[in-house]
Amino acid sequence: MAGNDRAEATEEVVSRVTRRRKAARYAVPVAVAGVAAATVGLVPALAASGDPNLPKISAHDLVQKIAASDTQQLSGSVKITTDLGLPSLAGLGGSMAQSMAPGGAGGHSDAASGSSADPGSKLMELASGTHTLRVAVDGPKKQKISIVENAAEYSLIRNGRQVWAYDSASNQAYHSTAPQGSDTKARPTLPKGTDVPTTPKQFADEVLKAAGPTTSLTVDGTSRIAGRDAYDLLAKPKQSGSTVGSVRIAVDAKTGTPLKFTLAPSGGGKPVLDIGYTKVDFAKPAASTFDFTPPKGTKVTEGKQHAEQHATKPSRQEQQGRSQAEAALSNAKVIGKGWTSVLRLDGPAGAVDKGAKGDTSKMPGNAQSFVNSLGDKVSGKFGSGTVFHTRLINALMTDKGTVYVGAVSKQTLIDTANAAAK
Repeated sequence: MAGNDRAEATEEVVSRVTRRRKAARYAVPVAVAGVAAATVGLVPALAASGDPNLPKISAHDLVQKIAASDTQQLSGSVKITTDLGLPSLAGLGGSMAQSMAPGGAGGHSDAASGSSADPGSKLMELASGTHTLRVAVDGPKKQKISIVENAAEYSLIRNGRQVWAYDSASNQAYHSTAPQGSDTKARPTLPKGTDVPTTPKQFADEVLKAAGPTTSLTVDGTSRIAGRDAYDLLAKPKQSGSTVGSVRIAVDAKTGTPLKFTLAPSGGGKPVLDIGYTKVDFAKPAASTFDFTPPKGTKVTEGKQHAEQHATKPSRQEQQGRSQAEAALSNAKVIGKGWTSVLRLDGPAGAVDKGAKGDTSKMPGNAQSFVNSLGDKVSGKFGSGTVFHTRLINALMTDKGTVYVGAVSKQTLIDTANAAAK
């Protein structure tokens, strides 16, 4: 088969694998970005002990192998590191939560005052740096993730409808019961902020769902990850203007399970996101792995079984903010295709500018410094605005309230906004 024919065949397979979510291919930067911003990336797993000599395989067949993999049971250790180029987040989470709570810096919020075991409160900590996780999975109803840091451990356990989170450092636990029937679904309901990717396969799925004609897929050698032989699948944007340089997925040669995921920025330097197993075992975990009983003396905070039953009436300011956000999302448009696609959100005139001034004036000094450090003032046919940037995601907020966001360069955002203004 000629080279061009092989490339076309590979793209056809990717298209078939992802046709159920065709729209996703136009938002691949947003998908990858959401994953990177909500969680963390991983440092290289174990140093390679020599590349294994495996039978040749085409990108076409390797994608098929990943799509056909159906690993339901495993346990192991995962290392995660994210480097978005953000200022240090240490000590920022609490002050940001307070400043955004009703009443501003003097307000009161669940994030700032609730249980330290609340899963949502851990996301800010996982947004940067390196973390070690222990994972165990036994089908869609039983999962356990433990974050191991220093002498403490934080665990999130799902066992059917029961969800527990435990913070050993503070001896606090968080308990939630999913709605009736959710334990029969592939992805049961979890507390807000906990249903995020934590394994190489989950990250790989996001990319392969969105892959298409704008993606080059090749097999770039082999590697040995967590003691297992793997093929390296390399995905690269065919377009210029993306902040994504490449995505490398190490695929277990036997099971087809992704063992390592590395996202490299187009600007070079360290990976933005790097997640992989340091140890992995595909045997069924012991049933006791998913059992949890709070230790004696543990402070237990009960979660909301049904948010509607416990919802408090929002203030007029909060309701107005929600209405504006819903209006913007309902009118969201994706401009372009593939890796250089940009999401456009239209807000009311001056909403972003006025809202920013109102919000940041109530922020503590370190929170405002953090926000200011990310922004560059820009202007063009669209008017004027501010570009907020990381090593992966850039967002242009115009003074008229329109927002452009994507895993694209600052200039691509400006060009997109200028073209939309014609």
